[in-house]
Amino acid sequence: MQRITITIDDELLDTVDALVAARGYATRSEAIRDLVRRGALDATTSGDETPCVGVLGYVYDHETRAMAQRLSSTFHAHHGLTVASMHIHLSHEACLEVAVVKGPQADIRNLADSVASQRGVRHANLHLVPETEGEIATRKKGHSHG
Repeated sequence: MQRITITIDDELLDTVDALVAARGYATRSEAIRDLVRRGALDATTSGDETPCVGVLGYVYDHETRAMAQRLSSTFHAHHGLTVASMHIHLSHEACLEVAVVKGPQADIRNLADSVASQRGVRHANLHLVPETEGEIATRKKGHSHG
């Protein structure tokens, strides 16, 4: 592990401290490491083949014409990425779906973009984690799934 020094204005440091408190980080360093990891993953190119796992959550209006069929077709076109999904009725019009996905980062981002751009999808968010992060954490604990 390396120790670095950064210069940061007071207002931004207040923002970091608020994040530390709100999310329960033990130190500023832990919060900043998470932010750097997230920023590095978000900054990768669309052709990145890094193996990832992710969660794609989206809210849509199920009354939108052919919405269910279009979403189903989108997921069938990316069938190799989907591990599991869950559907929740939020109201008469709105549904929340959560899909757990696994595969190359570029393919997962393509799927997420395909879902988010559908007419009738109100909110969409993709959270990605490189598989190597999970492998490192698992190895540190001495636990393996073979």
